[in-house]
Amino acid sequence: MVTLLVGAMVGAVTASAILWIERALLAMPWQSMVGGIAGFTTGLLVAGVIFQLTNLAHVANWWVTLASSLFLFLGFPYVGWGLGQRIGTEGWLRVAQAGTSGPTREEVCSLKLLDTSAIIDGRIADLCETGFIEGTLLVPQFILLELQHISDSSDGLKRARGRRGLDVLKTMQKMTHVKVEIVEDDFPHVKEVDTKLVELAKKLDAKIITNDLNLNKVAALQGVPVLNINELCNALKPVVLPGETIRVFVLKEGKEAGQGVAYLDDGTMVVVDNAKRLIGKNVEVVVTSVLQTSAGRMIFTRLREETEREELSLARV
Repeated sequence: MVTLLVGAMVGAVTASAILWIERALLAMPWQSMVGGIAGFTTGLLVAGVIFQLTNLAHVANWWVTLASSLFLFLGFPYVGWGLGQRIGTEGWLRVAQAGTSGPTREEVCSLKLLDTSAIIDGRIADLCETGFIEGTLLVPQFILLELQHISDSSDGLKRARGRRGLDVLKTMQKMTHVKVEIVEDDFPHVKEVDTKLVELAKKLDAKIITNDLNLNKVAALQGVPVLNINELCNALKPVVLPGETIRVFVLKEGKEAGQGVAYLDDGTMVVVDNAKRLIGKNVEVVVTSVLQTSAGRMIFTRLREETEREELSLARV
């Protein structure tokens, strides 16, 4: 009875292990699988050679033989599997990049991963067209799946955004001076797409192109370089300094009492004090301060007439 129970337990554990290994292999890119198998086989061979050379089979204490065998024939194949996976994936990427010639250091270090937000935004295609983006642009398979999921959404707005992202990728693939490649690497044990992207960037030593402020912060905390398109656009906006006078159209009411809100041609928000009564009119304002963040730029102003009136009263005093 005990024998049957032990046999059933061993069989259940073995079957579970086989099923888990099968699922892991199916989810693994073929480059990683080939490299892993080669590394596993090499680890077994190395363990066998060490076992024979050290003559462990003839050691008098069988506990020493058992412990040494487990260490050699489990440890070395495991390490070989891990190294083989990494070498297989990175080697394939380098060969795919360079074609028949070996990759240069600049090519290896210029890998860039595209985030869903950057693809849907569409400005990345314009940057590629101008030639400001260099190197190889990588689109992970899980990002493509997210785009397809968004484009199939029942929400009309989300569906339009997803389809726009797919169209942007198609446009970029047609550009002759830009390399856009699909990466099959995935992390089945990770659920969040942003976390997968950061892990893949660390694995490939790549940069991330995104518009997502939260992803920007998470990647920066983990030492992954990020190229934020919003930050680039903010850096290219015309500089407005405190004390300058600009003319704006007051569009709507602000959050604070009496405030009005206007926008520059590039979309920068302008907050105007005491301009609620002037909604729908063009007014001249004086810049008091500029708030710059990675999410955008805000300009705080006062009505020019109020500023001049205050200066005049101070001059009389």
